[in-house]
Amino acid sequence: MLTQQKRIRQAKKRHTRYRVQWSAYGYLSPALVTIAVLSVIPTLLTFAVAFTNSSAIHFTNPSFVGLKNFAALFNMNDPLAQVFIPTFIWTVVFAFVTTALNYFVGLFLAVLLNNKNMRETRLYRAILIIPWAVPALISTLIWQGLLNQSYGQVNAVLHMVGIPAIPWLISPLWARVSIILVNLWLSFPFMMTVCLGGLQAIPGEWYEAASIDGATFWQRFRYITLPSIWKISLPLVIPSFAFQFNNFNAVYLLTGGGPARNSTQFAGYTDILASAAYKMTLDFNRYDLAATIAVVLFVLVGFFSWINMRATGAFREAD
Repeated sequence: MLTQQKRIRQAKKRHTRYRVQWSAYGYLSPALVTIAVLSVIPTLLTFAVAFTNSSAIHFTNPSFVGLKNFAALFNMNDPLAQVFIPTFIWTVVFAFVTTALNYFVGLFLAVLLNNKNMRETRLYRAILIIPWAVPALISTLIWQGLLNQSYGQVNAVLHMVGIPAIPWLISPLWARVSIILVNLWLSFPFMMTVCLGGLQAIPGEWYEAASIDGATFWQRFRYITLPSIWKISLPLVIPSFAFQFNNFNAVYLLTGGGPARNSTQFAGYTDILASAAYKMTLDFNRYDLAATIAVVLFVLVGFFSWINMRATGAFREAD
């Protein structure tokens, strides 16, 4: 009799456990369906299209072409690769330079604002956070007008001090400089906020002990501030680095990818892979090559993110 009652209790416990497990899947189902529809399925479809000849001509009857599209992008004898390779290199340079510049400018401002002897720090923080508060779309379009060579206010100010007009959005070199500077304006408040939070987590006793030992400001920054803030901010720097590879708005809204190399090439001097894939889709109707560029970008971002996480151990669980 006792054995039978024990079996009944065990069966009830198993039934309850299974019911709880299935109810958890029920609660998760809206998120899982959303991720599948908006992320997983489009990603798989992009990979599939990259191995076909899908275009406006073969839209209804695409054929499998294997690695032909990837070979066209990386074969320097192909005219397509002669545009893709420089765009590929510029995308990597853009991501590295903007991430590093945004981080160190944000860290520099955070160190200044974290000074207890500075007055009106709240006012300065409010002023410096304004670029982050204004929508990036509006800020980028405003900067497009400010940097106009003919009537932009930036060149007007330079003219007042005797400096000739700079072709900010016309010259390939200055257009790239413009994108980096505008992206710095849009991104440094985020890094500044992250670094401010990290600085406030560093115990003040460390600085007091270092001062008693005769450490200079630079020594305190090098051996206390930088290592401490780096460990805290690195998990946010890596996603920011990955984001810069896909920073479509900063490029397309400011320069449109220009200046153009020539009228027949799909990418200008400031285009990154994300904007190049966009143009390849809408302007040239080459969905196969656009999907191939998207796959290369996906692998590139994943590869560099993996290297960063392995080298820094930012997401490694503590023992």
